[in-house]
Amino acid sequence: MNEIIDELLADADERMSKSVDSTRNELATVRTGRASPHLLDRIVVDYYGTETALNQLANVAAADARLLTVTPYDKSALSAIERAIIESDVGLTPNNDGSVIRLQIPEMTEERRREMVKVIHGVAEEGRVAIRNIRRDVNGDLRDLKKEGEVGEDEEHRAEVELQKLTDRSVGEIDSLVKGKEEELLTV
Repeated sequence: MNEIIDELLADADERMSKSVDSTRNELATVRTGRASPHLLDRIVVDYYGTETALNQLANVAAADARLLTVTPYDKSALSAIERAIIESDVGLTPNNDGSVIRLQIPEMTEERRREMVKVIHGVAEEGRVAIRNIRRDVNGDLRDLKKEGEVGEDEEHRAEVELQKLTDRSVGEIDSLVKGKEEELLTV
């Protein structure tokens, strides 16, 4: 194949991989009823007037299946961290003992599990749309190359087939991530 086409496909592959990774990270922050330090990844703390990620201010650990512990590196940040957790959308109530914040993960109701499955599917669909947008952009570039006479019709067709394979593989990765997360959620 043409060098330009190879570059376009390599770029598409890299961008699709980044979309899959982004979806994987987004899914990790969805609460499943099991304690995971990733639940607190999106929390930002107002630390002396600076917005700082919680995981930069404290050690977040899963003590057991239903308990997260947040141990601040600087004890003076404890109340700011506690406030940020309360104001966040994770729906957990912090228990502060003066040096460590404990977050008890409550058992999820069946209704809440179903809601979280919908959230997971929404996150996955965003990932799929991003991948399809990359495919659309690269297909447009391929058509432009053909119009300009840089590549022939056969080369364009082979590149489109290869691009579709990349798209299918990336969407398949997202689907398997969703399936795993859904099983994790629905397991009582």
